[in-house]
Amino acid sequence: MSPSATESTAHADGRVGRRIENYTAFWQKDMSKEAAQDTDNRLENYTDVINGYYDGATGLYEYGWGTSFHFSRYYKGESFYQALARHEHYLAFKMNLKPGMRVLDVGCGIGGPAREIAQFADVRIVGLNNNDYQVGRARALTKKAGLEDQITYTIGDFMKLEEKFGPNSFDAVYAIEATVHAPSWEGVYGEIMKVLKPGGVFGVYEWCMTDKWDPSIPAHKEVAHGIEIGNGIPEMRHLAKARQAIVNVGFEIEHEEDLADRPDPIPWYYPLEGDISKAQTLWDMFTVWRMSSSGKFVTHHGLWFIEKLGVVPKGTWEVGETLKIAADALVSSGRDKLFTPMYLVVSRKPAQN
Repeated sequence: MSPSATESTAHADGRVGRRIENYTAFWQKDMSKEAAQDTDNRLENYTDVINGYYDGATGLYEYGWGTSFHFSRYYKGESFYQALARHEHYLAFKMNLKPGMRVLDVGCGIGGPAREIAQFADVRIVGLNNNDYQVGRARALTKKAGLEDQITYTIGDFMKLEEKFGPNSFDAVYAIEATVHAPSWEGVYGEIMKVLKPGGVFGVYEWCMTDKWDPSIPAHKEVAHGIEIGNGIPEMRHLAKARQAIVNVGFEIEHEEDLADRPDPIPWYYPLEGDISKAQTLWDMFTVWRMSSSGKFVTHHGLWFIEKLGVVPKGTWEVGETLKIAADALVSSGRDKLFTPMYLVVSRKPAQN
């Protein structure tokens, strides 16, 4: 029977236990048995898929990755957190964000990129997220940083942006590894087009399967499903479909590049490999260690234990297990150039005549 999220007693922080427990049921345990109806069910229930995942995974993300939930390129000797910030700065630079602009962050997570970009570009940001727990964390962290007058957060569905904000509401919109969760790219990009002012700019780092990915090859299909279940994604799609969707809704592309295709000596997925010898700084050794066999052992048993104690909601441990599936799939597909988490597109809404 296909699952659907059942609202149960919510925790004080906004997480809902039942949807965490239901999360993995959206996929077949045997990936070889995945069928079109499973994908259709995830697409139809995309909000349940996303919320079930992030209710369970957000605390693990903070523990293992920090407050900016995305990948980045790396230079030799560059620290993990410096690289994440530079990735955010690069997007703001390519979008040519200017002081005083009103900017929408679509799928803002817990606000790490919003806080960085607000300070880097001196813009006013509205962060949109459909997950109550993440919005609560974003507000708390932003208040702690003293940026609550510059950044605000709201709960909402990125497939209903015009309904939420009205037309022509923002000077710029960006999305960092977020719109892959949408049931369709044309749907979410179309909503972004509607809330942008004429002449406004849209910048996105998109998760895509590359042209080398062939879903008719069982190993390729399996790695895509590993990325899906381990990251709360209803369906992985080709990069060409993302580009076409941007054009189809009316955007004019000004810049596009798959940053993962650059010949970097340090790959974007290196923190997931768990090889401490590749850590760029002393502190990064701890970040990389978390993905090593011993680090995974500690997380596996530690999370199981605190779930039994009731410290985290029931189902969190099982969601945590999917993160290991994701890590393996991301490293494998990254090495084989089957996947990119950083297809960068900067496009513009045509100005009205």
